[in-house]
Amino acid sequence: MPTQARPASLLFALRPKNQDRLYDLYADLRGADELHWDRYLDAWVATSHDVVSATAGDPRFSSVRYPDIDAVSEELRPLARVLSRQMLYSDAPDHARLRALLSRAFTARAVATLRGRIQEAVDRILDHAAPTGRLDIVADLARPLPLAVICDLLGVPEEDRSALSAWSDPVAAAIGNSRLDADDSRAASEAMEEMLAYLRTLLSRKDAPPAPHTLRALLATGTDDPGQDVDELLANSALLLIAGHETTTHFIGNAALALLDHPQAADQLRERPELIPAAVEELLRYDSPVQLMLRRARHDLDLAGRSVAAGQTVLLVCGAANRDPAVFPDPDVLDFERPGGRHVAFGYGPHFCLGAALARLEGVVVLEALLTRLPGWSLDGPEPSRLRSLNFRGLESLKVSFTPTR
Repeated sequence: MPTQARPASLLFALRPKNQDRLYDLYADLRGADELHWDRYLDAWVATSHDVVSATAGDPRFSSVRYPDIDAVSEELRPLARVLSRQMLYSDAPDHARLRALLSRAFTARAVATLRGRIQEAVDRILDHAAPTGRLDIVADLARPLPLAVICDLLGVPEEDRSALSAWSDPVAAAIGNSRLDADDSRAASEAMEEMLAYLRTLLSRKDAPPAPHTLRALLATGTDDPGQDVDELLANSALLLIAGHETTTHFIGNAALALLDHPQAADQLRERPELIPAAVEELLRYDSPVQLMLRRARHDLDLAGRSVAAGQTVLLVCGAANRDPAVFPDPDVLDFERPGGRHVAFGYGPHFCLGAALARLEGVVVLEALLTRLPGWSLDGPEPSRLRSLNFRGLESLKVSFTPTR
């Protein structure tokens, strides 16, 4: 009887030559086995929508990333301690408690009030670019816009925002990679410590009362509560800052590139702008900014016909689930009128992205602006390069040229 070929390792996704065929690689993995053991990553890898969505919300699995801090390298240990206090890597009841506190800043009503500020920021960026006929969508728009929005919510002065962005980058790189050398681990830990020191000072300021209903106002209330762990609040402030702009940055870049690669789809949105909210969902599915979720088995259990041992890691590949033909017919086609099917770009279950409504709003405003204000846009230079990350999928830059306007 012939032996079934071992599925390729998910690590192959890190190879530059595989970035353009990432979803073909996922299809090969899913076709070989929807849940397989990756000996290079020492983890189970799930690639079907069914297994990914079911496992993401399964209470038999933990979201704790570092169950044993002492087992982490000395250089990474300070970062691991902070991440272990964040709701993204917490389980019930801590997760629900932290989420309840912070979610008030992300209600539909609270997010809707931000539209004017988002529109103003986008218009300012495009007003500056319009006469030149050139724009780096990542560097000039996708990176500064979400950072400005989340910094507004945290009450961060404009002069401090570049520092926060610089601290965020090495931390995001550490979160997105499974294997770090000592220098990268040390840089990420030091950046997180500097960010926390800044946020501690920011939240303790009494000279400028925070605006009501902003994150800073909620967090300031928490720091006045003797029962609240201030270090825990600071850790989650850092999470919101990093996640609040890194993922949206990658989404905007990925979405713009998809529209450049599919000019007929872009034309469809220009002719039918009412499709833009649906287009945001489809573009999130088509090229997700977050590719992985991590879970650990709390005890020995069966999953998709496999025996998973207590403590073993399961990597849920959102990008593969979002191209699963069992849920999304013709998954490699960009279809803004696609019926049914729920993508997992924002996760699934209790850890569904807290800032999803804000990311969607930013996506709608940006797409509307790009499609109406960059006439005749096209790539300006070679194909853009991708970040080298297992967890995050994004672009280093995306330079376009268009017909200059006044």
